[in-house]
Amino acid sequence: MADFPRIKLPVWMNRGEPLKLANAACKFWLIARDWLNWPLKQIDAETCHESLLNVIAYGRDINRFSGEPIALFRKRVKYAFINAKDSGSVAGFAEIFKRLGIGEITQLERQPAYEWDVIIIRVTDSQIAENNTLMMSLIRQYGRTCRRYIFEVINNKTMSLCGGMFGGETAFYHAKSNVVTGHIKTLTKVAPSTKKTQVTYSASLGDKK
Repeated sequence: MADFPRIKLPVWMNRGEPLKLANAACKFWLIARDWLNWPLKQIDAETCHESLLNVIAYGRDINRFSGEPIALFRKRVKYAFINAKDSGSVAGFAEIFKRLGIGEITQLERQPAYEWDVIIIRVTDSQIAENNTLMMSLIRQYGRTCRRYIFEVINNKTMSLCGGMFGGETAFYHAKSNVVTGHIKTLTKVAPSTKKTQVTYSASLGDKK
């Protein structure tokens, strides 16, 4: 290790066989320190051996689901206690998803279109596609009793509106003449009456904020 103290020899001994002996002693004590630190590393979920990780996970009520990466499994075991503590609140349940790398979620309760025990969890397409099995596992383990959960996919998209004005005027003309049905033997001048209907409209859009 870089922080292990080096053996400093006097100038007249810092060469040849004494220097080789000093370097060999440093390597030996580095190995000895690793031997002493090994048991301590086995109680840490991030550094322990995989066989011991399963034992720690059993004690913390964490089961590895099919196809789960070892890094994610270690993270779930590491945060098992705090996740169990946070699962009882809305904010804490959202923190569980953050700790495990899923990201932000939104929880909606007692919505008008659903029954009283349904909780809606809003996520994005990428979240549910990349973490489907993990999210189902979290719902089973940390979801509230007597509640049903529904995932609702929401995709956010930023749109821009430009302000402007437009207007116009439209008019309709129609002619009508009163002529008796039948044959007209003589040429008669007919003066039709013309009616006009006119509509004016305009609209305005506010400036973009």
